[in-house]
Amino acid sequence: MLGVLWTVAVVLFIFWALGLALHIAGNIIHVLLLLAIAIAIYNFLKSRTAF
Repeated sequence: MLGVLWTVAVVLFIFWALGLALHIAGNIIHVLLLLAIAIAIYNFLKSRTAF
């Protein structure tokens, strides 16, 4: 599950960089990127406390 999340985060980062460079897609890419990063951090912290 964590691998899929990292894949989504990387893809969103690429889309964010393209959107920033080409001025397309507005703020939705930024919101999705922040959401993916927040979920990744939450899952990382959750998996570390399970041990």
